[in-house]
Amino acid sequence: MNHLSLIIKREYLTKVKNKAFIIMTFLSPLIMVALISLVAYLSQLNNDKVRTISVLDESGLFLNQFEDNEDLKFEMLTNTSLEEAKDNTKENELYGLLHIPNSQNIDELAKSITFFSEDSPSLVVMSDIERVVRKKANSLKLKENGFDAEQIEGLRVNVQTQLETFDGQETSELGSVLKLIFGGVSGYLLFMFIIIYGNMIMRSVIEEKTSRIIEVIISSVKPIKLLLGKIIGTSLAGVTQFAVWVILLGVLSTVVTLMFGIDPAAMQADQMQAMTDVGGDVDAKMVEAMVELNKLPLANLVIMFLLFFVGGYLLYASLYAAIGAAVDSETDTQQFMLPILLPLILAVYVGAFTVIEDPHGTVSQVFSYIPFTSPVVMLMRIPFGVPIWQQILSVVILFATFMGTVWFAAKIYRVGILMYGKKASYKEIIRWLKY
Repeated sequence: MNHLSLIIKREYLTKVKNKAFIIMTFLSPLIMVALISLVAYLSQLNNDKVRTISVLDESGLFLNQFEDNEDLKFEMLTNTSLEEAKDNTKENELYGLLHIPNSQNIDELAKSITFFSEDSPSLVVMSDIERVVRKKANSLKLKENGFDAEQIEGLRVNVQTQLETFDGQETSELGSVLKLIFGGVSGYLLFMFIIIYGNMIMRSVIEEKTSRIIEVIISSVKPIKLLLGKIIGTSLAGVTQFAVWVILLGVLSTVVTLMFGIDPAAMQADQMQAMTDVGGDVDAKMVEAMVELNKLPLANLVIMFLLFFVGGYLLYASLYAAIGAAVDSETDTQQFMLPILLPLILAVYVGAFTVIEDPHGTVSQVFSYIPFTSPVVMLMRIPFGVPIWQQILSVVILFATFMGTVWFAAKIYRVGILMYGKKASYKEIIRWLKY
């Protein structure tokens, strides 16, 4: 095992001292924060823009219905024709013109209201205008049929169905959304980690093979130890880079927010406004979100996330290393990449479409035990409440498969690492497994 520790140390130090690795470790968070800050800044500029809209109400039914706010201002036009109103709006470079024709029939009026503008108007602006018109039109329609609109509005009941399991545990729609977000982020992180650092292992094997340095190393180290050393060493380098990214992203985000006064929450202003418009209380939603977060089994989620994260990565990393040993250049790896990527892609699709619909269904359960899909699918299922024995069984199957995969990968590795000038085929690789 002394050789294994030396190989792990060598692989780790080789990776972390590489100039490209160091540059990307510190440059990637800078680029990411810069892009997020730019989007937040542009969104803030867009939100600060005040749009002025001319309103030509020939019906006289919507006078004093349009109220100014931080984003919209309304100018009511009187004693003017439609063409004159259009010319006035264009000359003053206003955002648009809302024309309400002269009609006392509410049904006909609702179909003939027109908004004129230079370009396609914002969906948020049109939503605000239509909400005002709809509310007034509905009130007039009720009054036309002899109903008291205010009384009917007061009789409306806002139904909120309470969710509870048979064991008495209360849940909510927001809680389900939070669980889905946690599972989705976990699965996506694993997916990206496997692709990025799996390719790093594969390139490392190809470089050593083409430089012939592997011929010296293999003479004193068993192939399986060399393979494990490369996988673990590169994994530790990846974890180091990932940890630096998390720390730098947190620090840089705080610095940028304080220095430039950029509010990342500004990008969510429209969504928050929409919640308020439908009667949702933002503060109440935040409190509910905190309550639901406290209900999540965080210790179980974190532990299983680490186990599936490590197990899934090691499983795929061994396959990437075997591919690197079987080829002479990165170009030749394309024919072998599809069988590796297909289970990952399938896991993402199963998680995104099946787990969301039925996290405890047959399809979700089956794919959460298959080792090549379980890291993603099970991580997405766990927040919805998966029995501990199922989680443990899935982890055991995953790590057992990893050990078996390493054994097969090592057989390919020990032969392929010394093969030069010949493109490997699937038939050739199967023959290597028999040696």
